[in-house]
Amino acid sequence: MQFRISDTFTDSLTRLTAEEQKTVKTTALDLQVNPANPGLQFYRIERCKDKNFWSIRVGVISV
Repeated sequence: MQFRISDTFTDSLTRLTAEEQKTVKTTALDLQVNPANPGLQFYRIERCKDKNFWSIRVGVISV
């Protein structure tokens, strides 16, 4: 599996809180280490020219 991060990823990351940034970075690393991780939530991008283009959801839960 090839991983690509969009040009806007870093810009978007800077708009998040420190806790959110940590969660996103951890999830990105988890994805690269084990893409089959059952805790990851993948979604196929609809109406995309490349049918192999997916997105992953990262959620921060406040307690």
